[in-house]
Amino acid sequence: MAQAALRRLVPVARTLALGQQRQRFQSTSVESSIRRVQQQPLLLYTASIPNGRKVSALLEELKATTGLQYDVHKINISENTQKEPWFLKLNPNGRIPVLVDRRRADFVVFETAAVLLYLEQFYDEGRVFGFDPVEQWDEYSEMIQWIFWAHGGLGPMSGQASHFRNAAPVDIPYAKQRYTDETGRLYGVLELRLAQRDYLAGAGKGKYTVADINAHPWVSGHKWAGFESLDEWPRLKRWFDRIAERPAVQVGYAVPA
Repeated sequence: MAQAALRRLVPVARTLALGQQRQRFQSTSVESSIRRVQQQPLLLYTASIPNGRKVSALLEELKATTGLQYDVHKINISENTQKEPWFLKLNPNGRIPVLVDRRRADFVVFETAAVLLYLEQFYDEGRVFGFDPVEQWDEYSEMIQWIFWAHGGLGPMSGQASHFRNAAPVDIPYAKQRYTDETGRLYGVLELRLAQRDYLAGAGKGKYTVADINAHPWVSGHKWAGFESLDEWPRLKRWFDRIAERPAVQVGYAVPA
């Protein structure tokens, strides 16, 4: 009788187990669906430093013009989070920002200028913040030139001036003077370029593009680089103020919160 009773219980146990498996599967599916709904097309790994602000400013400009949404993952660079193995899989150089494009199979883009150009290429409908590389080759080339100029000069020199003036563990007068002077010289280059112009690239007075977005955050740190004001460069100052007043730039510079 005991064996007969046991045989009758086996199907019941199987049914209960199957029901529990189905419930777990449904619960997991619902949770996965919620995560997919909540995820935005782009994921930005960033920190509140000039290179990060460039990308978040452009993303906010694109949000205002196209409705593009993005998620933010704050990286604590003071704790070297960007050197952890999981981050180095995204960017072996261990620097922010990094962009992950979920619309394109989680395609990863690192290096600030590369991220800006990627966003302009794939998400700037109508080339609002850039130029068509085929139809507007001259303007597009100008934009690229000024991006590379800032990437190779303005950014590194401003960064070094700020470091040796504010963060170096020892006082090195020569280094402070060298990088401060070079940053001032580069401000002078911008002053020359902005003669009779509003922006860095484009015909006539130019057009607000990723070239300007790329340079502006470094100039915004002029006090850290040793310059209390931009009064010595009045055209540069007008350019700087014009961009700083843009609502998307103000919001973008506050990312990550």
